[in-house]
Amino acid sequence: MKAAHRSTTPPDHIRWPLWWLWLLLYPFVALAAWIDLFMIGLLATWVGLGNLSPFNALLVSLVLALPAAYGTALWLRGLLHRAEAP
Repeated sequence: MKAAHRSTTPPDHIRWPLWWLWLLLYPFVALAAWIDLFMIGLLATWVGLGNLSPFNALLVSLVLALPAAYGTALWLRGLLHRAEAP
């Protein structure tokens, strides 16, 4: 008589929780947004607009990174589920 095979992989809703992916990706998304905003601020001075300081760019990027990291986490979770599909 064969022993029953028990799966050791957790269910999908436990394997890649969205909040965990969001928390993992948030610092990277925030830093990418900070660099982009700072560069846009430098380009704005070239066309005659006001300057965006690095500190102000950081503050704005921390807010803009919230929904961007959520969207990135959704996209990454979809890729992970597709990669693990049989």
